[in-house]
Amino acid sequence: MVKAGKSTLLNAVIGEEIAPTDAGECTKVIVWYRHGASPSITVHLRDGGIRALPIRRIDGRLVIDLEPSRPEDVDRVVVEWPSRRLEDVTLIDTPGIASLSSGISARSAAFLTPESDSSEADAVVYLTRHMHSADVGFLSAFHDTAVARSRTVNAIAVLSRADEIGAGRIDALLSARTIAERYRTDGSLRSLALDVVPIAGLLAQSARTLREHEFDALRRLAGLGRSARERMLVSVDRFVRDDAPIDVSAEERRNLLERFGMFGIRMAAVSIRAGNHDSTALADELYRRSGMEELIRLVGDQFRSRADVLKASSALAALRALLAERPPPEATAIRRSIERLESNAHELRELALLSDARTVGLGLPPAEGEEAERLVGAAGTGAAERLGLPPDTPADELHRAATAALHRWRTLAGSPLLDRPAVEACDVVTRTCEALVVGAASGSVQRRRLHLAPSAEPSVGTREEAGDPRADRETEPAEEERLDQDPELGDGEEGAADERRSSVHQE
Repeated sequence: MVKAGKSTLLNAVIGEEIAPTDAGECTKVIVWYRHGASPSITVHLRDGGIRALPIRRIDGRLVIDLEPSRPEDVDRVVVEWPSRRLEDVTLIDTPGIASLSSGISARSAAFLTPESDSSEADAVVYLTRHMHSADVGFLSAFHDTAVARSRTVNAIAVLSRADEIGAGRIDALLSARTIAERYRTDGSLRSLALDVVPIAGLLAQSARTLREHEFDALRRLAGLGRSARERMLVSVDRFVRDDAPIDVSAEERRNLLERFGMFGIRMAAVSIRAGNHDSTALADELYRRSGMEELIRLVGDQFRSRADVLKASSALAALRALLAERPPPEATAIRRSIERLESNAHELRELALLSDARTVGLGLPPAEGEEAERLVGAAGTGAAERLGLPPDTPADELHRAATAALHRWRTLAGSPLLDRPAVEACDVVTRTCEALVVGAASGSVQRRRLHLAPSAEPSVGTREEAGDPRADRETEPAEEERLDQDPELGDGEEGAADERRSSVHQE
């Protein structure tokens, strides 16, 4: 996570205040958060030394004290925490790239965009208040690292502190969504980030860690008469005045302001008056309104579900770079092996197509180009998301939609008006549609990620060069039976499906 409001967002994701949000020494170093059986904090020094830190909390917040080490002597801090949210992902909090200290900014840039190696981060969630040229420049640099040379778009841009737009008005997030949509359609940003989403990180963090005494104070505020309540919420100064007409001390109100901000306090008062009369209901409503659910869904769909593919893509890109820099005698054979793997590992082809759609284009009409992106997983890797249907769509409807898409894309692939890149894009989308048909017929991908494993004997080049792929590829018997017996695959489709017999799995 990079730039403004990172630690606050990280706390909201984890659901505990374990990431320091002040301007202390710990915010000047790279901190890794990963799952552990018990809490622990370990400092890794640049000279190779390692030392453990005690677990301390102040006012419920985790304290990470680096002393006697200096930030410039620290390579990274690793925090292990028994959190369900960290079981299948490691979160890395970096110092802001726009820090007033050039040394701090340089450490983040060196970690995320190394000159001669691949970044240790498989994907980036980039936070910014407003998208400036420096932000686009960083995303472009990350895209040009060895990871991105594997032809993937693996960044999400986040408009953090969206609640501050319009001085924290109750409609601040609506305004932020309009701004995000404008950025989303911007050509320069579209090629660098999968999506742009607005969030109120402070509201999300406070909602996840709402305390009962805070709820009681907010409930009292909501219970005031409309005139008195609105006068208190006009400004920060009025809210914390000693003579405010509420039975909540000025100190408590200042704490509320620090924890929720004016937007969060206003939103909480409205939500309580709308019927959220207990702390659990209020916390859920504030979290929903913060925009965090959309971000977590996006991260889950685009990064978590593709974690293995992104790592494989990164490894292949790093191997290519190594071969170019120090080619061994077997370099040509290794490159051919990489090409065979990439041409037959369909998930890598999907990532490449998604990247091409955002950068050079697919050579398809606009409507078909948008559908191609969606089918290869731009909106999510589940069958319903790929087909543009609700998550709870029944398997038979998924099957009909997948079959219709398969017919449509096979027809388009045969058009004499398409150039070679467009035909290749159609082939990738058609392969995806075939897997969707098979998965929907089995009823096993309704809510699961679709995973297309590489074939047992990958081939490269044209079919004539590779020979009959049916003779070279092995197919799992159960999947082969479904392919052969699917009534929606006509004679032509059945043969084509047979030709594409990569093993099809659902995870």
